[in-house]
Amino acid sequence: MWLKNITLLNFKNYTDADLHFSETVNVFTGNNGAGKTNMLDAIHYLCLCKSYFNPIDSQQIKTNEEVFMIQGDFDRNEKNEKISCGVKRNQKKQFKRNKKEYDKLADHIGLFPVVMVSPYDVNLIMEGSEERRKFIDNVISQTDAHYLDQLITYNRILLNRNALLKQIAITRKYDPTLLEILDEQLVIAGNKIFAVRKAFMDEFIPLFNQYYTYITENKEIVELNYQSQLNDASFEELLKKSVEKDRILERTTTGIHKDELAFVISGMPLKKFGSQGQQKSFLIALKIAQYAYLSKNKGFKPLLLLDDIFDKLDDNRVQKLMQMVSHHDFGQIFITDTGKERVKSIFEKIEVDVTLFEVDNGTIQNA
Repeated sequence: MWLKNITLLNFKNYTDADLHFSETVNVFTGNNGAGKTNMLDAIHYLCLCKSYFNPIDSQQIKTNEEVFMIQGDFDRNEKNEKISCGVKRNQKKQFKRNKKEYDKLADHIGLFPVVMVSPYDVNLIMEGSEERRKFIDNVISQTDAHYLDQLITYNRILLNRNALLKQIAITRKYDPTLLEILDEQLVIAGNKIFAVRKAFMDEFIPLFNQYYTYITENKEIVELNYQSQLNDASFEELLKKSVEKDRILERTTTGIHKDELAFVISGMPLKKFGSQGQQKSFLIALKIAQYAYLSKNKGFKPLLLLDDIFDKLDDNRVQKLMQMVSHHDFGQIFITDTGKERVKSIFEKIEVDVTLFEVDNGTIQNA
């Protein structure tokens, strides 16, 4: 699978753009703020129906305009697929495949898999566990069409259970029967999600270890650990044990919504004890493992978007990384960087041809 071309209208800082891409490595160079990352985000939109950085669609429309449009042609299994996305202020987003609008946007997820590596990913390390659960869910949902439905079901039941706990606290009327019904529903949905997450992590962790070892030449000892309360006890048992605590706190304190992904370096939390370079290497290995997992489970290669990844990596790690992603195991790649000469030098050393685009204040042309 690869993206042959893209057309933008009033997307972020672009008034219009019309680009044709190489099947292999495409590089956008230019100053900070020129619009390089915006181009990657437009590609992300076509693949996953949303921005990588901002969940509010209307905020992607160029200032003083009313609508944005993104359109692209993918080659998928040697068949042309035209994908288009349009957002008009105060109206529902329109998303079409081959000119036919989707009934549910979720039906598009996984058809055109993509992996983005960005400085924004540091939130995976620095923010709370919700960010790390989102990472797991994002990867799985691109390979399992039913997983998103299970998550929606679980979150709806969880919302109802929490509302009941609040109601019990207000009215001081406790109806154990109603709580038991919600518990049964929560256990069914939660167990399904836990089983999928556990199977995913069993396959994913060895991939992560492999790529981190390659990038760092085995200089550091890191761990990626999936932590869940359901590892130690049945969900049903956990809910029964926590019922009094849940009533006091007026929320559900156990379940898969508490799952965590622990990032560890030399036995210590990466957040506190990893250097910026180590953190970046960890995140890149995480995302390359995501790429490998998607590629294996989809049966074809996803798009790989690398945003400003050369910053805070030493030259050796940069070269190792570019050698790896330019290898035949990887498909079409999009890269942004501020230094055109640096990019040229890196790819000349590893003897890989690149297609260069120069970005300047919302305009873009072949370099």
